[in-house]
Amino acid sequence: MSKSGIKIYPYRWVILAIYFIISAVIQMQWLTFASVSGAAQEFYQTTALRIDFLSIIYMIVFIAMSIPASYIIDTWGLRKGLIIGALLTGIFGTLKAWGGNSLFLVTVAQIGLAVAQPFILNAVTKVGAKWFPVEERATAAGLGTLAQYVGIIIALAVTPMLIQVTQSGGYDFVKMLWFYGIASIVSAILIIIFMREEPPTPPMSDEFTQRTSPIAGIKEIFGNRDMILLLILFFIGLGIFNAVSTCIDQICQNLTMDETGIVGGIMLIGGVFGAVILPTISDKKRKRKPLIVTCMVLMLPGLIGLTFFNEFIPMMISAFVFGFFMMGVGPVGFQYGAERSYPAPESTSQGIILMMGQISGIIFVFGVNKIGVFITMISFIILTILNIFISTRLKESMNKFL
Repeated sequence: MSKSGIKIYPYRWVILAIYFIISAVIQMQWLTFASVSGAAQEFYQTTALRIDFLSIIYMIVFIAMSIPASYIIDTWGLRKGLIIGALLTGIFGTLKAWGGNSLFLVTVAQIGLAVAQPFILNAVTKVGAKWFPVEERATAAGLGTLAQYVGIIIALAVTPMLIQVTQSGGYDFVKMLWFYGIASIVSAILIIIFMREEPPTPPMSDEFTQRTSPIAGIKEIFGNRDMILLLILFFIGLGIFNAVSTCIDQICQNLTMDETGIVGGIMLIGGVFGAVILPTISDKKRKRKPLIVTCMVLMLPGLIGLTFFNEFIPMMISAFVFGFFMMGVGPVGFQYGAERSYPAPESTSQGIILMMGQISGIIFVFGVNKIGVFITMISFIILTILNIFISTRLKESMNKFL
């Protein structure tokens, strides 16, 4: 395929496919114990907080490692950055399985996997910039982000099926941990074998392929009005999503455990559909801002429903609406950031955006537990209304690339 003398290589889909796999796997490793916390407490003879800490580690480490990982990706190259993430995933995924009977070794492995995560997640817009034309980049970011949602769904749904019950009535985690360990090894091998830095010729005009250094890029980002607004949008929006998904059992306190699980699953399924549909629309329309504004407006009814409804069906519908627009707008926002912060490196903008959501996620989860679900959800509604106003102040990002 070529356009105006610029060649677009089919191998870009191989690159995106192997990136999809490693992204899904690192998310599986993140939430391995999320849906089997009770069984894990019994297996490791520990508390619920200690098991939850195995997931919280990821958010804490991401805040510390996001900018360093982005710096490495942007200075050493996409392939080397992803190989570092893949090697860490393979090594510590194997350690987690091999030492699965020891909570200490599992914790060490989770820390190693948490270090791997930003090397993988922060590369999504870089993959698009290196391999895809500008009119396909939101779609590429959408599919890359979709992988994260798929990994989360697999972790939540498949993990309980893989845990074996012993004759004494206890639990055996070995089979489950080796399932994820082998997946980690396979995904690492695929990255090492098939990952390429860039195509022989860039997918767009040379004038838009040059980027500044990561340090200069950080200055560019924080000196850019639209990037500041975007960071506020993600601080609020991604933080709300992290808090709602983490505290879904408290939000659905009037539902049964099975119903709560379905509501959480429906929210993620809505996100899967949103991550496929909305970036594709953005690319076809060659606009980012209208999609961002629309999603900020339409996620609000879903959030209101999760706040005020108490019955299963209305909450399930609200969760789907919230997930579709909140999770679906993410890839469009990531690509907007990569375009609007040009010539800052893509991984630098991606890393800062994700870091903002991790910081606010921890704050918002703390708020749910300290000031109560209802008051916090009302605060989320007010913050989302603020986000709607902020999104209308953005300038379109694609104009200079078309």
